[in-house]
Amino acid sequence: MTTPTASGKIDNSMLGIMLMLGAYVFFSFVDASAKWLALAGIVSFQAAFMRYFGAFIISLGIISKDGISADIFVTERFGLVFLRALLLAGSTIGNFISVAYLPLTLTSTIMFSAPIVICALSGPLLGEKVGIWRWGAIFCGFIGILVAIRPFGESFHWAVYSSLFSAICFAFYTIITRKLAGEVATQTLQLYSGLVGTVILLPLAIWYWVTPADLTQWLLLIGLGFFAWFGHELMTRAHTFAPASTLTPFTYTFILYLTAWSYFLFDRAPDFWTIIGAGIIIGAGLVIWFREKSKSKILKASAL
Repeated sequence: MTTPTASGKIDNSMLGIMLMLGAYVFFSFVDASAKWLALAGIVSFQAAFMRYFGAFIISLGIISKDGISADIFVTERFGLVFLRALLLAGSTIGNFISVAYLPLTLTSTIMFSAPIVICALSGPLLGEKVGIWRWGAIFCGFIGILVAIRPFGESFHWAVYSSLFSAICFAFYTIITRKLAGEVATQTLQLYSGLVGTVILLPLAIWYWVTPADLTQWLLLIGLGFFAWFGHELMTRAHTFAPASTLTPFTYTFILYLTAWSYFLFDRAPDFWTIIGAGIIIGAGLVIWFREKSKSKILKASAL
């Protein structure tokens, strides 16, 4: 059933969930394409540049339909807006480097440690109180990371550090996004994200540029920006139909999507320890989500 809420948004949780599932399908296209291109000899910096350049062109084209206003570029929180865009670019670079060497199942597992890092940092950076249940989940989550990456095993690869760097950058990016929510227009945030990523990566892309060898490589390289933009578009729309508390558990389907791509495209199934580590991390993330959801309900009830 679809009903309007007090905020004017349409409440249709099932539609929101479907859009969120679709968003992570497109995000999985980004990672699978980046790995395919890396195996074909395309450097990670080049792929990351095309991801931001393509998304920036699409965003700019959409904004220009209604006329580009100077207000879009002006913000009193420029420092945080720029840092947010820089962190997102850093997360993408770290991820694209890691998928070139590691199985997609492992990189996606490590990426989902970001909510655990966010929860651990929400106290000192956002002033939020983190109770014993969430601290316990944080501890278990980090155990899950160690199980997945096996830092003292023979199979350990240095690219794990790049994946961890990506997850940490994304955690700080999310925290800054929370701080800017309601203060800076979404269009401004999106525009700067694409612009900063494009400008920073352009020199590296030129220096390391490798001309794609065939049409498939060209299509994947060009498609990176579209996949990323469309994924974010679906995610944004999903949040207009359902609250984050409803949508959050479905983000973990990303691991399932990448497991499928890893098996069918690259003949790599997740090993036993990656599955165990992923299970622990997902469990910890769901505990954090459930506690935050419960806390939100209590705060709403006390405000009535």
